[in-house]
Amino acid sequence: MTTTATATQQFMTTEQLLNHWQGHRNLTRRVIESFPEKELFEFSLGGMRPFAKLAVELISIGGVALKGIVEKNMEAYNEEGFTPKTKEEILKKWDEETEVINHYFGQISEERFQETFNLFGQYEFPVYQNILYFVDNEIHHRGQGYVYLRALGIEPPFFWERF
Repeated sequence: MTTTATATQQFMTTEQLLNHWQGHRNLTRRVIESFPEKELFEFSLGGMRPFAKLAVELISIGGVALKGIVEKNMEAYNEEGFTPKTKEEILKKWDEETEVINHYFGQISEERFQETFNLFGQYEFPVYQNILYFVDNEIHHRGQGYVYLRALGIEPPFFWERF
């Protein structure tokens, strides 16, 4: 006769989830740093957007989305407010948004992670799924950045070195 043990401990804490996400953000920040200034804003392959535009998308989602979740605000997504001209501006805003993410993430209760929320009025999923989407979207765009860097003859950061 075989018995199955039931796990009573949570798989991952909210702090571990935030650390996982911030590890990805640290790596993406290093990808931004790896780009030469001109190519960050101009280089593209196969009709994809330059990496600066991808970075602006990532900057424009996380903090705003978490604020919306905390405040139960379902306003539509809008990334048009931030139009950087330099890598330094992107990195500064990246760091500012990291703090916004930390601030709002810490205000989401354990129970809310399972709650369905209509993010930006169009993505109706449990809060945890929306957060996982932010990470997935970042990984996807960072992969594009890796392709760009390799095409430019630049070795990207190792993907497993997140901190």
